[in-house]
Amino acid sequence: MPDVPPVASVPGPAGPTRTTPTRTTPTRTTPTRTAVVTGASSGIGAASARALAAAGFHVVCAARRLDRLEALAAEIDGRAVALDVTDDASVAALASTVADLPSVDLVLHCAGGALGMEPVVEADLDRWRRMYETNVLGVVRVTQALLPRLRESRSGHVVVMGSIAGSEVYPGGGGYVAAKHATRAVTETMRWELHTEGIRVSEVAPGMVRTDEFSLVRFDFDAERAAAVYAGTTPVTAEDVAEVVVFVATRPAHVDIDRVVIKPVFQANGHTVHRPGA
Repeated sequence: MPDVPPVASVPGPAGPTRTTPTRTTPTRTTPTRTAVVTGASSGIGAASARALAAAGFHVVCAARRLDRLEALAAEIDGRAVALDVTDDASVAALASTVADLPSVDLVLHCAGGALGMEPVVEADLDRWRRMYETNVLGVVRVTQALLPRLRESRSGHVVVMGSIAGSEVYPGGGGYVAAKHATRAVTETMRWELHTEGIRVSEVAPGMVRTDEFSLVRFDFDAERAAAVYAGTTPVTAEDVAEVVVFVATRPAHVDIDRVVIKPVFQANGHTVHRPGA
């Protein structure tokens, strides 16, 4: 979603001047807005933190792995904050940490993930609880904690990283599908509840995205099984999704992108993927 290139005037051979487009190299601008990104230590969260910083945001990178966050924050001139979205005290500490910032304008929820591919009748209920805690209650906790700052900004924006699993079902996806359906329901409910305050609420819903960890974690770090998910096809990348996040986050304050779905061209739905290279 590139910007329209600026236009420079060039003298013509005679008569009025003509114009030709000039190309400019994007440069990081002085931050005027602050974004808090959860799940920023890897994958879509890390890619989005980089993209938002390049778009002019001061980025607070929040996740459990502080060593990774500190490296990322140094790279993008942001701030690293340890965060466990399933822990009330950790979320409260995040809110305290950003209290000194001039504003909090954007909260991007990327913390979450999938665990396992068992049929519903064989479900590991502990894994289902963990997925619900991170994907759903984590969104609620962090939004509750940072909503006062979003209200102060007068143009606050909550962006939730959902999934096509929030609007589809597929065999073996039971726990993750249930969690992401709930994530979508929470997001749409907040959209309704906050629209009179001028706070935007959006969902970015990716399909198949290849990151370093998503499938590895889902399959208990079975590298062969994780690689098979992407075999023979071309998945979306974390950077592709991050570009969409920036587009959603940089619309004018009166524009809300309610939900945007991004999938590889070879993916029809959550369970139908063309694999021309297989």
